[in-house]
Amino acid sequence: MAEGFLKSFDPKLEVYSAGTKPAEKVNPRAIQVMKEIGIDISNGVPEDVNIYINQSFDYIITVCDNAKETCPIFSGSVGKKLHIGFEDPADASGSEEEILSVFRKVRDQIKRDFYQFYLTELKSK
Repeated sequence: MAEGFLKSFDPKLEVYSAGTKPAEKVNPRAIQVMKEIGIDISNGVPEDVNIYINQSFDYIITVCDNAKETCPIFSGSVGKKLHIGFEDPADASGSEEEILSVFRKVRDQIKRDFYQFYLTELKSK
């Protein structure tokens, strides 16, 4: 979701998204709640963060609390490493509507926090 938001803020941004334990496909609930606000992430492909460890990045941003602890060391040049943490909505339980409610809550938190990051760190440059 964070990748989708960053690309929606500025299509010229080069954004990569990867996980320490990537799923086989993007979570259908994430696709659904993003589509509700006009952002299509259905073409996303989960990738393993290890494919990027030798590349250089201006920012490395971890978003799930467990990723902060298990993120590998990047050997390429890294400008800043940040943690903008959220609960993992994929861990939500309950009825379908309760689970979707968690996805929407996290989606809205991601939008708020990443828009603030975009305004303070990226747009001004």
